[in-house]
Amino acid sequence: MKKVIIIGSPGAGKSTFARKLRDVIGLPLYHLDLIWHLPDKTNVAREEFDARLQEILNRGEWIIDGNYTRTIEARLKCCDTVFLLDMPLDVCISGAMSRVGKRHDDLPWVEDEFDPEFRQWIEDFPRDTLPKIYSLIEQYKADKDVVIFKSRDEADAYIESFARP
Repeated sequence: MKKVIIIGSPGAGKSTFARKLRDVIGLPLYHLDLIWHLPDKTNVAREEFDARLQEILNRGEWIIDGNYTRTIEARLKCCDTVFLLDMPLDVCISGAMSRVGKRHDDLPWVEDEFDPEFRQWIEDFPRDTLPKIYSLIEQYKADKDVVIFKSRDEADAYIESFARP
């Protein structure tokens, strides 16, 4: 496990899982939200984002946290391990809501509200985005380790397995 992607709906727990995985396996962690978003709540140009992502993909070891659907295929081509957090909708909504008002190291600002458009994107994710992700995983899974978590307990148990003798 040297090149890892962590994907799934907003609020699924990707960043939390990514930090825990980094802490047990020691690979450098890159949050796509920190590449895309600027502190003033604007975004970098798409070309700059793509160039910075490509720089990371060219490195020998990494964990990349984030969905960014249009870039999943590029990351799938380069990774050796995929973690998909396919959590229930209520878990994702609750997870996203829990971020409001709290500082996180994977976002360059503190969210001051649970944006209705963001909530709608999360609600639409299982129908609009998840099938595309599963299709891409199916296409590239031959030489990858693919781990799909359906609950936070499964993800936590996976991390805890590194601590067991």
